[in-house]
Amino acid sequence: MKERAAEVRAPKKRMTKAEKAEQARREVGEKIASFEGNDKVLAEKLHRIVTSTAPELEPKTWYGMPAYALDGKILCFMQDAKKFGTRYLAFGFNDVAQLDEGTLWPTSFAITGS
Repeated sequence: MKERAAEVRAPKKRMTKAEKAEQARREVGEKIASFEGNDKVLAEKLHRIVTSTAPELEPKTWYGMPAYALDGKILCFMQDAKKFGTRYLAFGFNDVAQLDEGTLWPTSFAITGS
């Protein structure tokens, strides 16, 4: 929550859309680089997969974690194990992803290897 509050409060200097997108990409890269061990390797692979298969998604940080937005709304995101005190890196989806299938569907996946 603190990281999200910092994202919202960060001073907004006038930037072009391209400059904002580049800054967001850089912040996502820095966040992934800060992950440790297997989480870092997996996050780098996931980032390459997402950006190459869905270039229309915009990389950005969301609550301090790497995320990908569609039309300004967060569609999917990563959570590293260390920050969340879990055994695995998680890759999750928000309702924007419209994964609805029947009355029950997964919204996140634990990833332990590639």
